[in-house]
Amino acid sequence: MKSFNIMLNSINDVKNFVNIVGKYEHDVDLTSGRYVVDAKSIMGIFSLDLSKPIVLTIHSDDAQDLYDELMKFKVS
Repeated sequence: MKSFNIMLNSINDVKNFVNIVGKYEHDVDLTSGRYVVDAKSIMGIFSLDLSKPIVLTIHSDDAQDLYDELMKFKVS
């Protein structure tokens, strides 16, 4: 399992993010405060506060390809 913070600054970022995550079988969650949504759900993502970093959690130890593709959204 890997977790890191991401930022989705625009509608295009959200669309690109969902398209990338949707290509993989892994379970991926986004957490903002006490809310957790499926990262493959565009409606779920828009229910989060996108003005702050969101915690991305990939529930797999064999997801290096997905991790590499999502690095462009990562923030410290």
